[in-house]
Amino acid sequence: MQIRAPRPLALLLMLCLGAGAAAAPAAAGTDGRPSDASEGSVSAERPVETQRGKARPARGFLAPRSGVLFGVSIDWGNDTLAAYAERLGRAPAVAVTFTGFPMSSQEEMWLDQAVEQARAAGSELLLTVEPFTGLDAVTKANSRALATRLAGYNRQGVDVYLRFAHEMNGSWYPWAQKPDDYVDAFRRMATAVHATAPRTAMMWAPNYGGGYPFAGGVHQAPAGRADAEAMDTDGDGTVTGEDDPYRPYWPGRKHVDWVGMSVYHWGAVYPWGENEVPEDGKYVDLLRGTYDGAAGDELAVPDFYREYGERMRLPVAVTETAALYVPDAGGADERAIKSAWWDQVLAATNARTMPWLKMVNWFEWAKFEPEVDGRVDWTVTTTPEIAEGFVAALPRWLRYAGGAR
Repeated sequence: MQIRAPRPLALLLMLCLGAGAAAAPAAAGTDGRPSDASEGSVSAERPVETQRGKARPARGFLAPRSGVLFGVSIDWGNDTLAAYAERLGRAPAVAVTFTGFPMSSQEEMWLDQAVEQARAAGSELLLTVEPFTGLDAVTKANSRALATRLAGYNRQGVDVYLRFAHEMNGSWYPWAQKPDDYVDAFRRMATAVHATAPRTAMMWAPNYGGGYPFAGGVHQAPAGRADAEAMDTDGDGTVTGEDDPYRPYWPGRKHVDWVGMSVYHWGAVYPWGENEVPEDGKYVDLLRGTYDGAAGDELAVPDFYREYGERMRLPVAVTETAALYVPDAGGADERAIKSAWWDQVLAATNARTMPWLKMVNWFEWAKFEPEVDGRVDWTVTTTPEIAEGFVAALPRWLRYAGGAR
């Protein structure tokens, strides 16, 4: 079963900014895998030295000392950060966008425009970089070129979280299920970024492990090959849901500044498309590897928050989240579904029990989803009744642009 976050099918960015905008820890072992030695802490400013002698902030440097950054992924072709801020009543701390890699001239233009919107709103940028031509394109030269561009954005006052080749443990992207090649590519990119872009953080973001290894995907690792052998973490000769869906792709702590995962409510059971109220506790269960519900027993999935946030002492991002609502499908009503999900995402207990959780981004799109073969409305600010309830539910521990509460 494939569980994946929605992603923009196109990025037609708009430069125009509307008026009235509000505006017991562990580190990595010698093989880069989790071990039991602790190191470092979340810090907003503390510099460290790179091999070239250039100071850069420590890992986790963009994490707030208190609270959780609230961000958004908007439909850049039909929305702006200014318009979203007006609907929400405050500007988001983080704006999520996507680009191919290496970038075409048009993609460079779109990204420049997104950065300008983020700068004007006082937001940081979560940039998802997608090497659709494959990991061979992640050369030292191409990595340095991107890092130089990001350094320019940093000089303009825009901090960047670089979510590089996300969902690498899935089976639907060209860079997926190639653990050794992926780790090498991530490290090349991280080396370039850490040496060049002082306000850019490297984010490692696999897909949620329920359904692993996502059999039948176009890019599923062939059995018997080196990639499949690397994925066979229990050594039984086959890649199954009993294998660790995250560890083969871990680049090592010194290369990672943040860890992230998208957490969606797609419905109760596959195939998706029915309007169903989320099960109690589902959001935390997916983050913590404790889900055992309508979709099946997924207790073999590791506790992502504990293993890669708490034990690695790295800030954790919920890179995208939302609840599925199909306007034409009948079933549970929109308010019941979406409010049940935001009540879980914004629960006061999350801030207390998961102190390494430092970012949550809402997926604010209404778009066609192939998994559903129909239009899904993921938004919470475009319908006045829904927006009113969502804004009223926003807790004080969230942080917005400029550190505002």
